[in-house]
Amino acid sequence: MVECLSISTNTRTWFCTPVVDPFVMLSFAACILIVLLSLAALYPIIKYLAHVLTVRFAIRRVPGPSTSSLLWGEEWKLFKDIPGVHQHNWHNQYGRILKFSGAFGHQIISITDPRAISFILGEAAYAFPKPDGVRAWFKALLGEGILWVEGKEFHETHRRTLAPALSQQSVRNLTPVFYETSSRLAAQWGRILDQSPFDDVEIEVTAWAGRFALDTIGLSAFSYNFDCLSGAPNGLADALDALTNVDNRPSSFYMRALFWICPSILSIGQKGRLIKQTKLELGDIARKMWLDAKAGGDPEGKTVMSTMLRIGATSGGLDEEYIVSQMRTVISAAYETVSAIIAWTLYELASRPKLQQCLREEVSVPGEPSFEDLNTRFPFLDAVVKETLRLHPAILENHHVAAETIGIPLSEPLPGTSLTQLVIPKGTILSIPVNVVQTEPSVWGNDAHFFRPERWLNRTQEKSRTRREIFAFSEGPRGCIGKQFAITEIKALLVTLLRQYSFSNPYEIEAFQSFVIRPRIKGQSSSSLPLLVRRV
Repeated sequence: MVECLSISTNTRTWFCTPVVDPFVMLSFAACILIVLLSLAALYPIIKYLAHVLTVRFAIRRVPGPSTSSLLWGEEWKLFKDIPGVHQHNWHNQYGRILKFSGAFGHQIISITDPRAISFILGEAAYAFPKPDGVRAWFKALLGEGILWVEGKEFHETHRRTLAPALSQQSVRNLTPVFYETSSRLAAQWGRILDQSPFDDVEIEVTAWAGRFALDTIGLSAFSYNFDCLSGAPNGLADALDALTNVDNRPSSFYMRALFWICPSILSIGQKGRLIKQTKLELGDIARKMWLDAKAGGDPEGKTVMSTMLRIGATSGGLDEEYIVSQMRTVISAAYETVSAIIAWTLYELASRPKLQQCLREEVSVPGEPSFEDLNTRFPFLDAVVKETLRLHPAILENHHVAAETIGIPLSEPLPGTSLTQLVIPKGTILSIPVNVVQTEPSVWGNDAHFFRPERWLNRTQEKSRTRREIFAFSEGPRGCIGKQFAITEIKALLVTLLRQYSFSNPYEIEAFQSFVIRPRIKGQSSSSLPLLVRRV
C-alpha cells in the first residue's frame, strides 16, 4: 500500500512513500520467531546426529553385529532375551573389542580386552565416568551419593566417609551381627516348617534374601533394626522390590533403551513414580536414623553412622541431604546385590545335592566361625561363593563414557589391523560385559560356563591365579568398597542355613534382568525362587 502526497501548489509533484501494514510486520516477526524456535528445537537433534556420525566414523574399523533395528538398535534383543547371551555370542564372533547400536543409532563399544579394562578402571579411571543416564538413575533414586559423584577429588571425599566402616577390621567386628540376622532368618523358616504337616515346605527365598540383606545392613551400618525378618509387611522392602522386581513391561523397555540419550525419561510414567516413591521411602527412613543417631548415637563406634557422626563433629556439621544420599546408597546397594547373590548361591546348591552335602559337612563345626574362619578355614565355602559370583554377577555390565577423546591401549590388535590403540571420541559409551570376562575359556577352561567350584581349589593348589579372578565387584579406585562386607555376610548366612536345612529345586529357573540379574521360574514375570526346604 502506498500514499501519494502533494508538496507544491504550482507544480504537482508527487512522492509515493510506502506505508507498512502493522499486520504484515507482526506476521514477519512471527515467522522470524518461529524459525528461531525451530532452530533452537532442532539444535539438540543436530548436535546428537553430529555426535553419532563422529563416533561412527572414528570407530569404523571396530567390528560388530549389523543393526537389527534402525530405531532401537540392539536394545530390544538385549531386553527380551536371556541376559548376557548376545554379549557372549558377539564376543565369540568379533573378538574382544566390538561395537553395537543402541536406540536412535548411538554406538556402544563392548570391551573384554584385559589391557583396555585395566586402563579404563585403573590408570585412567576418572577419565571414564558413568554415562549421564546411569548417573541420572542414581540421582533420581538415591541422591548425590558415592554412586552418583564423579571426579577424583569429590569421589575420594565420599569414599572417605564410608570406607572406614567397611574396612576389613570393621567387617571382623560386625561378623556377630551377620550371625544374628542369619539366625533370625533360620528361625522364621523353622516356624514355617513347624506349621506344615509335611517334612519339607516350599519357601520363596528371594524375598527372604532381600529382607535378610536389609536387616543386616540396617543393624551393621546404622545400628537400626528395619525389622524386615519379622515376616510382617514392610514398606521399605516392598518399595525396593516393586521398583526392580517386575521389569518386563513395555515402559521398562522404553526407559532402558532411551535413558542413555535422554536421562529425563527417568522422571515420567509409572517407572518414574516408582523411582520417586522409593527415594521418598529411603529418605524418610534415613532422616529418622540420622536424627536418632545425632540425639544418642555412638560417635566412637565402627558403623557407617558413627563415621558420619565423627566427620560431622570435626567439620562443623555435614549437610543433611549429603548424609541422606549416602545412607540411601548404602541401603540400596546392600539390598540389590547381596540378595541376588544369596538367591543364586542357594539355587546352585539346591540344584546339586552332592555338592550341597559336601559343603554342609565342611561347615558343620562347633560354634560360630570367626571372620578369619570364614575366610581361611572353609576352602569349599569360599569356592562356592566365588563360583556363584563368577557365573552369576549381580551387575551384568559395567558402563562408562569417555569424558574426552582418548586412546585406549589394547593387548592385541583389532582384527584385520595392526592397531594396538583404539581412539574413541568424547561422549562414546563403553560397556564391559562382566559375564563374558568371567567365562572366557582362555582363562577358565572349556567348561567355563559350568558351575564347578572345584576349579577354585585346583587354582589354589596349582598357584595359577590370575590378577583379576572376580570382576563382579569391579576394580581400581572405583571398585566396590563393600566387597568384603558382602562376601562375609553371605558366608555367615550359608553356614547358618546349611547346618539346619537342606534345599532342593523343583522348578526350571531362568535369569532375568531388573536392576540386577535375578532368578525366576521360567516364563514368569517377576523374581521367584521357590525351593523345597527341610530340616537336616
